Amino acid sequence: MSDQALKRLNKYISDTGLCSRREADKLIEQNRVSVNNHPPELGTKIGPNDIVKVDGKIVGVVAKDKSDRVYIVYNKPIGITCTTERHVKGNIIDAIGHKDRIFPVGRLDKPSEGLIILTSDGDIVNKILRAENAHDKEYEVTVNQPISERFVKRMARGVPILGTVTKPCIVKPTGKAQFTIILTQGLNRQIRRMCEFLGYEVTKLKRTRIMHLELGTLRPGQWRNLTERELKTLNNAVKDSSKVAKDLPE
Repeated sequence: MSDQALKRLNKYISDTGLCSRREADKLIEQNRVSVNNHPPELGTKIGPNDIVKVDGKIVGVVAKDKSDRVYIVYNKPIGITCTTERHVKGNIIDAIGHKDRIFPVGRLDKPSEGLIILTSDGDIVNKILRAENAHDKEYEVTVNQPISERFVKRMARGVPILGTVTKPCIVKPTGKAQFTIILTQGLNRQIRRMCEFLGYEVTKLKRTRIMHLELGTLRPGQWRNLTERELKTLNNAVKDSSKVAKDLPE
């Protein structure tokens, strides 16, 4: 069988809608995956006749036209944790209670709120999370003291955190201690760390937009399916994605 007919195990699992490729690698490392009833190695390639099981249950690929995949946007309330681990109290999967197996694209910290995408399409997860796509993510932020012109300029220009300097971004004051910020990066707790470097503490953080997808009138705890137009625009935006996936910032 040619290599073209084979698929890497992590991509095979991801394409079933179970999880992202990164999470699939973790499942393999945790010995929760078998191929033809034998433990596989990372990088194992799968053919059409191989039987893949996760936690003892057979998993299979979904429709090529993605017609059976789920794409939703959710207004994550404060206190909900963006994990698929069901034993975690307040996990996002139980909070939504969707009938299909879905998982979040990126994350929002437990004390943060706002827009997050969830899907059963593992392939699109990998594409969205790739940092070089430079997709806009917009946030409303409140801090613990009045913001200054210097603060706004420094945030927009970039500040040193996590061994690097953040990329230039758009920052607009909206109140005495409030501002909006548009990021194209995926550094861990990026906004909170940027504010901390400048001597401010974030007291409220809400994501209102990811690319063309907006929070709109969704109340905390509500979700909706993407429209056909939104999904088409999303697929077009990520069709040329490549390289390694990174998390969306919170």
